[in-house]
Amino acid sequence: MTRSSPAAADQPPHPSHSPRPPLPGWAETLRQKYLAGEASVFVIYRNVFDRYQVGDRYYTLLPLLSEVLLKDNKQQIFELSIDRGVRIVQGSSAQGKIELYRHLEGKGLAGIFESLERQMLEQRSSALLIPYAGTLFPAAEPHLLSLDERGAFTALHRWSLDEEFSDRDNVVILVSESLADISPALLTHPRIVAIELPMPDREARHAAIGHYAAGMPAAEADLLADHTAGLRLIQLASIVASEAPQALSEQQRRSLIVGLLQGSPNAEQRAQRLAAITAGMTPGEIQQLVDPTRALPEEDPAGEMLAVVRQRKRELIEKECAGLIEFIEPRHGLDSVGGNEHIKSELLEIARLMRSGDRARAPMGLLAVGPMGAGKTFVIKAFLKEAGLSGVALKNFRSKWVGSTEANLERVLATVKAMGPIALLIDEGDRSFGSTGDSDGGTGSRVIARLKEFMSDPENRGQVLFILMTNRPDKLDTDIKRPGRLDRKIPFFYAETTTERAAVVGAIFRRYQVALHLTDAALQEACEVLEGYSNADLEALALLAAEFAERARTALTSALLKQAIDDFMPPQEIAMVRYMEMLAVSETSRRSLLPQRFRALSVQEVQTRLAEFRRQINL
Repeated sequence: MTRSSPAAADQPPHPSHSPRPPLPGWAETLRQKYLAGEASVFVIYRNVFDRYQVGDRYYTLLPLLSEVLLKDNKQQIFELSIDRGVRIVQGSSAQGKIELYRHLEGKGLAGIFESLERQMLEQRSSALLIPYAGTLFPAAEPHLLSLDERGAFTALHRWSLDEEFSDRDNVVILVSESLADISPALLTHPRIVAIELPMPDREARHAAIGHYAAGMPAAEADLLADHTAGLRLIQLASIVASEAPQALSEQQRRSLIVGLLQGSPNAEQRAQRLAAITAGMTPGEIQQLVDPTRALPEEDPAGEMLAVVRQRKRELIEKECAGLIEFIEPRHGLDSVGGNEHIKSELLEIARLMRSGDRARAPMGLLAVGPMGAGKTFVIKAFLKEAGLSGVALKNFRSKWVGSTEANLERVLATVKAMGPIALLIDEGDRSFGSTGDSDGGTGSRVIARLKEFMSDPENRGQVLFILMTNRPDKLDTDIKRPGRLDRKIPFFYAETTTERAAVVGAIFRRYQVALHLTDAALQEACEVLEGYSNADLEALALLAAEFAERARTALTSALLKQAIDDFMPPQEIAMVRYMEMLAVSETSRRSLLPQRFRALSVQEVQTRLAEFRRQINL
């Protein structure tokens, strides 16, 4: 990669003049931009702690840069980091190294950049690699930086504009997992180019499985490649590597699993599959994983292997995201939801679109609105199971440290995008993305702007389904709620009629497998007095009745249900509930999803009622 003689960049690195193996796409992009003279300073970011394939070898990032991309075209390669100072990776005689270190001694960061600049201008055709660039060029206000940090920033900024530095065939490559960790003034400079290292796609995962688990049958390798979206190659290798250092070999794992499955049908075949995807696990972890009582369906012999892979994938991603996301594994489908027939019909149609792979018609996002206790979370999770969608919940990613909130959000969004098709659930969305004013130094505004950009990215349609749930949509940024980001706005209300309330209570009894000695007519009669109860109230009431039946050691009877109704006291927040109902009416995208009592209201009538409720609750 030498700008002064572009042809040299295309010369093979080996005396045999064998064809040069193709570079990863991001590395080829960097090479071409450098040869075209677009920049001499680059920032590579995102998936920087992975392995990357070149030919039949896998490299970590810095060895790939120094041993493949730069080795044959740069006389000197330096590495600068805050922990090891300056390291000479390639070039310079022993005496030159001694002189460089002597010159750097006691100079601090400013002296280091001065010395590197002198070396790179005198020797020409040099490269400087800066891993963990955010530690040297932090994303902080200039007045908060130390004098050394300001000097480093100024030097790098000046190099990017210095024609002599560029003409002498020098290049600087900064490495950072998140752009949010690096000074924004560097990133907005037109002569500093940022290049994203993407998460591995299916083709890359399939190739890595073939490399690290060469003996795996092709059909199983295909399945594994399909079900490991979102994992880095280094994580994938930790699952399928045949031999893991200082751990059980594949043969040892297989022998252990055969012993655990002794007497089970197809023990040998099961042990072979499980041994192939349990690399790096301890004997105790394998013992917890293997279930000798599990019956495997003949039509899906690889189902057990995929279940283990999904579990390990979940553990790896949750660990990497450091508590920022949580996997959702719904146990019930929409058939377990009582009432809400119009909402279930809408969600079933969306589920059909998602299952069919019809990306063009799939919504970008859903907004579930309605008063607390209306069943939003339960119904949405049941929808995920119905649609066959994996789901993750976004947890609290805000941090008090400068830049950390933005970096957390970027990590989550990159992981979620790589795992698609997937649903990203954000409960109580008004708290995560509501207006924060200027009290957070603009962090809230930057977070919302980035979220808007991601939500409206056409590439995410049919791959990432955003689902926001809130009972206070008035606190959400207005632009987030527009079509193209949240296409479908689904309103949730308390059960309107006795029949609907009976359907909800009946579904709860079935879900918790409560033994009943109760006719449908008796259930209807009992539910007549429950007007105004939320779905959450009805569930609490049903479980109280089940508790009474358990104490009496009998099936649930009409008398026990009436006793529970008389004893239960629901929350009394009528004005706030009415306000939240009207907010749901104002947000819905379709009148047909509203209860009959709201469908004929005009926009003006809705706004008038909202204003009245605000006065009542002093908002």
